Amino acid sequence: MTRLNGKRVLVTGGAGFIGSHFVELLLRTYPDVEVITLDKLTYAGTLDNLRAVMDDPRHRFVQGDVTRRADVEAVLPGVQWVFHFAAETHVDRSLYDPGRFLETDVWGTFEVLEAARRHGVEGFVHVSTDEVYGSVDEGLAHEQAPLEPSSPYSASKAAADRLAHAYAVTFGLPVLIVRPCNAYGPRQFPEKLIPFFIVRALQDQPLPLYGDGQNVRDWLYVEDLCEAIRVVAERGTFGTVYNIGAGNLLPNIEVAHRILALLGKPTSLIRRVPDRPGHDRRYAMDWGRIRRLGWRPETDFDRGLRVTVEWYQTHPERWQNLESDEAFRRFYEQHYGPRWGGDPGSHG
Repeated sequence: MTRLNGKRVLVTGGAGFIGSHFVELLLRTYPDVEVITLDKLTYAGTLDNLRAVMDDPRHRFVQGDVTRRADVEAVLPGVQWVFHFAAETHVDRSLYDPGRFLETDVWGTFEVLEAARRHGVEGFVHVSTDEVYGSVDEGLAHEQAPLEPSSPYSASKAAADRLAHAYAVTFGLPVLIVRPCNAYGPRQFPEKLIPFFIVRALQDQPLPLYGDGQNVRDWLYVEDLCEAIRVVAERGTFGTVYNIGAGNLLPNIEVAHRILALLGKPTSLIRRVPDRPGHDRRYAMDWGRIRRLGWRPETDFDRGLRVTVEWYQTHPERWQNLESDEAFRRFYEQHYGPRWGGDPGSHG
């Protein structure tokens, strides 16, 4: 028996990269689901991401801010499941404007949790991150490992993560928490490492690589991540945390080399820049708990990266005309060095 089919579902942040893929997955998988997307439409969220579902009668888009109680309250009546993706997510930007991350990631989560409690939802899936564990220099972080966030971004996500847990313990809210590793794939805003390096390489611009390039991340294709979240919603135990990994532990310099190889670009485009303050060395999680629910990633890294590169090659309109955030660029270069080699390019 399904928990989601025939239900009214709210997806916050559903016009963003992961959220929009998840909205598509819900509508593709469940013939009788009704999906409401709530999104503020910031720089990283766009209706272009929802183009495939905007005419689906089972889908309704509402522009709104999760930090505004009236906006959240307007969409919660009748909702039975909440998937909370809405967040500020870029570490570099959290060094520039920490307050925005506290407001959106912590206060916004509080408002959505409170509304869900008031309306008695059947399920609440909170999307956290592997970054809450901080740098895992050896071994793997399991779900009971201490949270040791290093940046304003990861600290705000850790606070939201534990707030969702508190609502489960104190108020009995049926919460499920997922902590995914780094997602990549089509439609990701080109500020994160993979799309940023792709669009830079497509323009024959330098790829600014922090430090020695040996920072390790686990990479998960976005459609596999969305399926993992769906499986947790259907089969997970309420009140439980689920790590979502992929087993693709790679140093950033290796990712850069693979992108350049796919595009036929020279490795001389890689430019070393000063390391980011508080830059975690390695993220790695034990994700045996979600494997026991029957989920495995289906997309190997090289295939997923090839599909991603091809998407940016064939959709230049999605990145060529992005406005550069000059204030952010100036702040970062003044305090932390030439992140963009003196040229913001299409970073946005």
